[in-house]
Amino acid sequence: MSRYWSEVVRGLTPYVPGEQPKLPNLVKLNTNESPYGPSRRVLEALRAEIGDSLRLYPDPASDRLRAAIAARHGVTPAQVFVGNGSDEVLAHVFLGLLKHERPVLFPDITYSFYPVYCGLYGIGYEQLPLNARFGIAIDDYLKPNGGIIFPNPNAPTGCFVPLADIERLLQANRDSVVVIDEAYVDFGGESAVPLVARYPQLLVTHTLSKSRALAGLRVGYAIGQPELIEALTRVKDSFNSYPLDRFAQAGATAAMEDEDYFRAMCLKVVATREKLVSDLQGLGLEVLPSVANFVFARVPGRDGGDIAAKLRERSIIVRHFRQPARIAGFMRITVGTDEQCAGLIEALGAIVKPG
Repeated sequence: MSRYWSEVVRGLTPYVPGEQPKLPNLVKLNTNESPYGPSRRVLEALRAEIGDSLRLYPDPASDRLRAAIAARHGVTPAQVFVGNGSDEVLAHVFLGLLKHERPVLFPDITYSFYPVYCGLYGIGYEQLPLNARFGIAIDDYLKPNGGIIFPNPNAPTGCFVPLADIERLLQANRDSVVVIDEAYVDFGGESAVPLVARYPQLLVTHTLSKSRALAGLRVGYAIGQPELIEALTRVKDSFNSYPLDRFAQAGATAAMEDEDYFRAMCLKVVATREKLVSDLQGLGLEVLPSVANFVFARVPGRDGGDIAAKLRERSIIVRHFRQPARIAGFMRITVGTDEQCAGLIEALGAIVKPG
């Protein structure tokens, strides 16, 4: 460790992002990116942004983008916050809304950035175990806390908490913020955004990286009542007043406005996911119920890391998590194109049923 590091840095265990390998003929099913490119309208908006105006700073408030997001969700721009990917939005959420005396509550198997944010900002937290079916047990969260956060559907499991259970949680938890991280909700889940009007403690976060095919542009947003949005804006303006450049704002606005393309791509991914689940089960794999653009699956009695390594030898990469041990047998498999998923099934067949 460097003698110049601060004590905060010395104590950090950083988030480990999904691998971005440079391998030939790679079938990349490990980071939940869209298998399809962004809409034509997005590309046109990006091309139109090239010009002399790049010498000027972008709009610090991202007004056009916030208006497009608000129109899409039936809220007002004052209820929308945008950031450089949902990871930056979540970072501001932890500092601005979840740093209190009582611990933040989130699942023990979930997005692994949550404990990293807590370490970075000195936030106490408690991880609550998923139930035997790898679902979030809402009753476990009905206790004093400094905030609650979980993805819905959860990652990496893909399991979904019904909206009625979310509302039950909100009704019982009015003294701290509840954050529903909806990075994958567009692939079959029901969004909690309509509940924002009735529950001032609710914040819902989204990303354009998955269903809008813009992982490379880095845009995320949050929706909540203006009091929560103001807290996030105060943090942003104390950190970086210009988190979204001109290209990000233009491309994201076009993506939010192209509803037809968005819906078509989501339906395409869902259809491929359902066939993938059926094919995996046909090979004897256990697959958790998913409403995301990935599935969480294991070969009973086999090590998930070993199978992932054998797939890699065939230029197919999926994501494997060693910790916690309870999920060491599972692989998280992104839903790719029909052709990519067919190649995965062929390779898995050779691995799990050789000869």
